[in-house]
Amino acid sequence: PVKINSTEDSKECGIGMIFQELSLIPTLTVEENIYLNHELKEKGFLNKKEMRKNAEALLKDLEIDVDVTKKIQKLEVGVCQLVEIAKALSVERKVLIMDEPTRGIDVAAKVEIYNLMNELKKQGIAVMFVSSEMPEVMGIADRIIVMCDGRITGELDARNTTQNEILTLATQFEKKIAANA
Repeated sequence: PVKINSTEDSKECGIGMIFQELSLIPTLTVEENIYLNHELKEKGFLNKKEMRKNAEALLKDLEIDVDVTKKIQKLEVGVCQLVEIAKALSVERKVLIMDEPTRGIDVAAKVEIYNLMNELKKQGIAVMFVSSEMPEVMGIADRIIVMCDGRITGELDARNTTQNEILTLATQFEKKIAANA
């Protein structure tokens, strides 16, 4: 059991978070965003050369093809979401929580995120993928945890379940809440 009281606690535990809304600064470059709040310094000054080198290596490892000197405002939303993931992975992570990272992006960008998630899984990084898109969940999840109003209503093996079972777990809870109201 772990008690987490702050974002710093979660970082120390190796937990990263990707939010549905991008947290990138549009007027900064890809590399500046990746190292925002944990810049590399040498003798009190930013080590831009090392940050660029590390950002390029990170993106290459993640198979994300983007120029690290490009400003975020010049990138498509799907690419920005990939940069957001790279930013979260620029420090050691054991768990990556992704809240609706594919909402509002095109199919090609979604596929890139799915591929990246599978690669992270192979590297031993646990990925918690939050989505309300049933086909998406059924296609990529190993385990499905159904939640309703912030409460867990069930846990299922994704390979041995159906959309109806998931919906049943969600609606049973809603009916229970309505009956107690």
